[in-house]
Amino acid sequence: MSNINHCGYGYSKVLCEDITSWFVNNFFPRHKINVTVLHRGLKREHALGYCDVMTDVEEYPHRPRNFLIELDTYMDSETYTKTLLHELTHLAQWVRGSLRQRYGKLCYSLEPVENYDYFDQPHEIEAREQEEILYERYLNEKQVVPAQEPSQGWCNRLCGGAMITK
Repeated sequence: MSNINHCGYGYSKVLCEDITSWFVNNFFPRHKINVTVLHRGLKREHALGYCDVMTDVEEYPHRPRNFLIELDTYMDSETYTKTLLHELTHLAQWVRGSLRQRYGKLCYSLEPVENYDYFDQPHEIEAREQEEILYERYLNEKQVVPAQEPSQGWCNRLCGGAMITK
C-alpha cells in the first residue's frame, strides 16, 4: 500500500490526490511508495515542478521508494495535471531503475544526463512524451471532458442556461 501526502497552498486537494493515486495504483499497485506533493511558489526558479528522492546521498538506494514532488501553485487544471503526470513519470523512472544516482551523478540508463542540454536529456524527453499520453489516458479513464474553447457568447444562468450571443 502506497502513502500519498499533499501540502502547500493554491491547489486542488481533490485533483492532486486523484491524479497521484490513479498513477500509483495503475503503474505500481504492488509497490510501497511514499509520495509527498508540496505546492509552493516556483516562479523565481522558472519551473513548474520537481521530483526528488527523499534519501541521504550516502544511502542512495538502487530503487528508492520515498519521493518529494514540488509543484508551482495556481496552475490551471490542464497544466497542473500534465505537470504532475510529468513529475510522476520521473518517479516511475526512479522506481524502475532507469533514472539513478551513480558516483554522485544523475544517470539515465547508466549515462550521465549532464552530458546533454536540459531539453535534450533523455529522461526529460520521456517525461514530456509521457505527460501527454498519460493526460489523455487519465481523462479517458476518469471520463473527464477537457475544457473547451469559450464560445463567442456567454451563458446566463438566470435565463436557464441559454446561450446569449453578442
